[in-house]
Amino acid sequence: MSACVPTRNDHSPRSSRLSRVSGFKRPHGSPPRRGRFRVSGADLSASITVFLIAVPMSLGLAVAMDAPLAAGLVSAAIGGIVAGLLGGTPLQVSGPSAGLTVVTAELIQIYGWRTTCAITVGAGLLQILLGSLRAARSALAVSPAIVHGTLAGIGVAIALAQVHIVLGGAPQSSALDNALSLPSRLAQSEPAAPLVGALTIALLIGWPRMPGRIGAMTGRIPAALAAVAVATVVAAVATPEIARVDLPSWRSHVLPEVPHGPVAALATAVFTVMLVASLESLLAAVSVDKMSADRAASAPADGAAPPRPVKRSDLDRELRAQGVANTLSGLVGGLAVSGGAVRSSANVRAGAESRAATVLHGVWVLLSTALLVTALEWIPLAALAALVMVVGIQMVSFAHIRKVHKHREFLVYGATITGVLLTGVLEGVAIGIVVAVAVALHRLARTRITVTEQGGRYLVAARGQLTFLAVPRLSRTLGRLPHGVDAVVELDGFFMDHAAYETIQDWYAAQTAMGGRIEFTGRSGGRIAEPASAAHSCCRPWTPWRNHHCHDRVPGALPTPAVTVSPAVPKKPPTTLSANPAERQGGHRLLSGLSSFQRTTAPLVREELARLAAEGQRPSQLFITCADSRLVTSMITASGPGDLFTVRNVGNLVPPPGTAEAANDDSVAAAIEYAVDVLGVESITVCGHSGCGAMQALLGAAPETPSTPLWRWLRHGLPSLDRMRSRHHSWARIAGRMPTDAVEQLCLTNVVQQLEHLRAHESVARRLTTGSLQLHGMYFHVGEAQAYLLTEGVSSGTGPDEVFAKVAPGVECAVDDGMEVLITPDSAVRA
Repeated sequence: MSACVPTRNDHSPRSSRLSRVSGFKRPHGSPPRRGRFRVSGADLSASITVFLIAVPMSLGLAVAMDAPLAAGLVSAAIGGIVAGLLGGTPLQVSGPSAGLTVVTAELIQIYGWRTTCAITVGAGLLQILLGSLRAARSALAVSPAIVHGTLAGIGVAIALAQVHIVLGGAPQSSALDNALSLPSRLAQSEPAAPLVGALTIALLIGWPRMPGRIGAMTGRIPAALAAVAVATVVAAVATPEIARVDLPSWRSHVLPEVPHGPVAALATAVFTVMLVASLESLLAAVSVDKMSADRAASAPADGAAPPRPVKRSDLDRELRAQGVANTLSGLVGGLAVSGGAVRSSANVRAGAESRAATVLHGVWVLLSTALLVTALEWIPLAALAALVMVVGIQMVSFAHIRKVHKHREFLVYGATITGVLLTGVLEGVAIGIVVAVAVALHRLARTRITVTEQGGRYLVAARGQLTFLAVPRLSRTLGRLPHGVDAVVELDGFFMDHAAYETIQDWYAAQTAMGGRIEFTGRSGGRIAEPASAAHSCCRPWTPWRNHHCHDRVPGALPTPAVTVSPAVPKKPPTTLSANPAERQGGHRLLSGLSSFQRTTAPLVREELARLAAEGQRPSQLFITCADSRLVTSMITASGPGDLFTVRNVGNLVPPPGTAEAANDDSVAAAIEYAVDVLGVESITVCGHSGCGAMQALLGAAPETPSTPLWRWLRHGLPSLDRMRSRHHSWARIAGRMPTDAVEQLCLTNVVQQLEHLRAHESVARRLTTGSLQLHGMYFHVGEAQAYLLTEGVSSGTGPDEVFAKVAPGVECAVDDGMEVLITPDSAVRA
């Protein structure tokens, strides 16, 4: 909640006011570091680890694409430095794109290397444009089955091509040709290259799995580096004549040229490079976020401090950074760049804390191109091909296959892979989209309607979505039932269009007019219905809590004359909680609400709550309000987990310190001290509400009221009653009018009085003196769903007026020339 109202005076520092600007939420994590570029020991160590993986992988991808080997190192350096500095995912490591291996190889064969570089430049400029238009999130809206199927198809094509190099030959122009020519290649292969490739693959698989102390020692060396290094040494001793890396002189390095060829074909090539590189980068960014969150949430095994949490990715910024990196890489003769899952996961596992690790890895790659040329030229091509082949195989994730199969989208996944392998990447994506749309339409149109009879009562079960396509079958089935029937209609679906709704509604009205009894249930057996009067409708799920009291209808109640199109209501739990019907009803409501939370809300907030659990709470406000069940604080303040530190009690009372009554109850004082001194909240809000039962009790209390726990607590509100009756204080006003009755007057006066009690607390007074704490008064009219804020002059103790200003829709708060300004849609009022 942002408590911004016209202010008569403001002694708080400017930074404190800025944090209360409407729409700005103080982050829960550590504030971003500003100033010079900082490098920690963990970042330095991680950068070396990633560098040792990136060099052989970059050379291997260049070999797989039939591109100049130096181009792989150029793109790795630019991806690390440029995308690392500008990207929105600090721990993501960019470099030559594995997903573009097949595409780039085909472009080089058709257009040549220099035109391919120009196509990379065009793809980069298109990425910058899309990132500026904030289209990154839209790219992730594509079905995961299509995305993973595309990457898996590319991975299979990479593996098929690299098998030929491992066997000592050269790959063909397409994945199908590579598969068909594989038997002849096996018959013609010499033993040297296959043995070196087999050794590389064995080390890649077995190196991370070595047991005992040897595994602990070797685990510090990346498997890719170890495999290539061992294969290089073995090849140098056993087969000196094997084909090796040949790094040409930088003097022969070529730059892009103006592309030549059909405009439509070149535009398609640019779009394809942009699409694959963007999807690969964005998926890797999402994966890095998950790995970073898991690392931050896990407790350190050695008792050391947990790693500093990393801010979530800005995908649009990441897309723009990838575009800049691709543009520069193409201009200087490098390969297309994208975020890599292999390099990024190694960076996270190595303990990187910031983007410094990514940038340093690029610096090391750049230095290696000048200082390690001789060493790199000893690497066998078969070893690099084996490394890239393993990377391609890893792109076919069995975890993704299981997930796709679980969601019944394996047909889309398989069609996309087949399309990529047989026709190309862009065509494969198009085929996947067409199949996905066809599957969705099939599911939408597939509806099974069955009728069973038991003991004179009919059960009509509709399985699937009820659309106009199912109306003829639905109408025919319902028309066969006898007039005045006793029936249960079970709707097992998540969608019902208007045509189906009208069909069921007309049939229901006809049956009830003839004395029939119709009950509508969801797929779990819970009743779904709403009253005919729109003024009292209760089951339209426009908020998660809106239909909670519809779950608790008394068994046997007559159905209501309408049907909802909302999803099925969860089934009621067994009625064995208590013999008392009221207790059973409350138990049903609790269990139903918990079940609904776990089903619908928990998946949405789990990641945020995990982050808060790891970082601890840092609320910006202490919110003191009444325990009245009609006040849903998170709803009326539009706040979420971690935003408010809330104290609720009967009457939103703050016992003044130093009194005998307050000495018997320190709970509110303890909460205030904890919020102010430990949590360091920036503001405290006291919120009253209309129709408060505590205020009504104070007004109607007799002098001989017995000393019960409730009345002993309500005595803390007697100063509010005295203030209202005193002639020394003006009556509170609300939105320019006088209160409607004495209860509303006391509710408003009580907010002002409790603010005075609040200022008497030592911790609050100390923070008010320094200007680092703000006090706010608030009144919520339940019947109007309207919030009112007390003008700051009262809550700061500087003005006689007690005026509650109405909060208008769309209200914003800004800071102008050191003064807070309340901005409404129609006007702006300077304090």
